[in-house]
Amino acid sequence: MSKTKTPVAPAATTMTAAQRAYETKRAQKAGVSLEKWLAAKQADRAAEAKATAAPAPAAPPKKPGFLGRLMERVQKPI
Repeated sequence: MSKTKTPVAPAATTMTAAQRAYETKRAQKAGVSLEKWLAAKQADRAAEAKATAAPAPAAPPKKPGFLGRLMERVQKPI
């Protein structure tokens, strides 16, 4: 079994009649079809989520171990 996500159908299938009417009016104002409007909305949400997701902070550099510190001391001039 694969756990990859399959493309989800547009939200139009899960909207109530009132939500669908509201989105239809907004799509008409924008001059696009309802399907294109919903796809653009979903793409905007995905882009916003990607932009707000902070990258993992870089791990601080590791301190040199015992032998590393000894080698630094050996190479320093007296």
